[in-house]
Amino acid sequence: MRARQGAPAGRRAWGGLALLALPTMLLGLDVTALYLVVPSLAADLGPTATETLWIMDAYGFFIAGFLITMGTLGDRVGRRRLLMIGMTAFGAVSVLAAFAPDARWLIVARALLGVAGATLMPSTLSLISTLFTDVRQRALAIGVWATMFALGMAAGPVVGGVLVSAFWWGAVFLAAVPVAVLVLAGAPALLPEFRARAGRPDLPSVALSLTTMLPIVYAIKHAAGDGFDAEAAFAVLAGAASAVAFVRRQPRLGEPLLDMTLFRSRAFSAALAVLLVGLVGFGGVMFLVTQYLQLVTDLAPATAGLWMGPPALAMLIGAVGAPLVARRRSPGVVMAVTLALSVCGYALLALAGTDSTGSVVAGFAFAYLGLGVIAALGTDVVVGAAPAEKSGSAAALSETVQELGIAAGVAVLGSLATAVYRRTVQTPSGLSPSAATSYGDSLSGAVSVAGRLPAGALDHARAAFTSGLNVAAVAAGAAIAAAASACFLALRHLPPLGETDPEAEPISSARGSDDDG
Repeated sequence: MRARQGAPAGRRAWGGLALLALPTMLLGLDVTALYLVVPSLAADLGPTATETLWIMDAYGFFIAGFLITMGTLGDRVGRRRLLMIGMTAFGAVSVLAAFAPDARWLIVARALLGVAGATLMPSTLSLISTLFTDVRQRALAIGVWATMFALGMAAGPVVGGVLVSAFWWGAVFLAAVPVAVLVLAGAPALLPEFRARAGRPDLPSVALSLTTMLPIVYAIKHAAGDGFDAEAAFAVLAGAASAVAFVRRQPRLGEPLLDMTLFRSRAFSAALAVLLVGLVGFGGVMFLVTQYLQLVTDLAPATAGLWMGPPALAMLIGAVGAPLVARRRSPGVVMAVTLALSVCGYALLALAGTDSTGSVVAGFAFAYLGLGVIAALGTDVVVGAAPAEKSGSAAALSETVQELGIAAGVAVLGSLATAVYRRTVQTPSGLSPSAATSYGDSLSGAVSVAGRLPAGALDHARAAFTSGLNVAAVAAGAAIAAAASACFLALRHLPPLGETDPEAEPISSARGSDDDG
């Protein structure tokens, strides 16, 4: 890992970080804000079941697909410029989404929001590496950045519920407009510009990156809803073929879309792997815990959101505190120890019953603590291992891995929990065929027909769902334990933040250009 010693950041840099926190939190908010808005939206627009799924998924689908392209584009056209272009587009398309006349227009708007969001995520992170050249301050700033995104995700359902109750479903999208105005007004004064001296992006590589990411993300989301069938398998094969072609093309280019030499750094590759595994475990468990709070313990959405407060606080402590601890201990050791500690949280989830709200929240808090640490330090290792003019590309890779991790976690652990539910639950006799199908399919289906169920049947369904959560927690805990071990073995050599690694080889890089205009 290459230590970047620089002058301590001044007020302008910290003001710039505060400004960058706004779009970062907004992006997290948009991931989860629709969870409580769909019923109102569906009553107004009348989407089909398939259209509803695309309204929910199009945003994350296109973010993941365009991250690599946009991260590299920011290195070439200017990171501040790309942020401002993306923020303008995000605000404008949010208005289009808020006043969409039908479901198809809303799907298009959500897809465009994903493309715009893909410009914002790597831009915010790479601008932090430009603002903070002191490695200790950069690590702390990345911790704040990671916390803002996670807090946005945690607040999304609550904010969505409040806005739709006070106004209408479109108000959820209009929340982006004042954020866009503030960022566009403050960026010229608070954010420096940085661009690498590089040519235009290689268009065939752009196409190959999209035909790699989009089919794979589609396969993950399809498998989460319908199982891993022939359609999902074909999408995976198509994405894998494009990935092979993409990787083979990059070394032949003078200005590759993605510099494959970045993967020669053991710290870079290992940190990406830890982020991927960590987000798989977290994404799946978050999906199940939010359902547990609302469907098993029957909490109102606002109350369930309040119960998510302690995990969010744990995330804040981990993301902000880890860089401070890593000034005295190796970041690799800090991540490994915290991941090992978070395994205790998965153990609590594995032992939870239908009346274990406190244990479930405590277990999720441990998981959130681990996420905060690896999101801050792991992301810092990835960005810090890259040359300055390629930090946008490195940031995009980090974000891509995390998006894939969350999606895969929902698909894999969600499917595992569903399989346990369907095997465990026993459909009571006397139900109509449609009610029996809903009851046997999922807990949400059982709740939807609760008025037609005999006494005790809904409790049985809740117990079956909790069994699925238990099994998924065991699988996630095992993966996190393996990640902790790999983290210790591969990253314990990293020096404390601010110290130079004597074994690190200098990374040659083309000079970039910094300017404030």
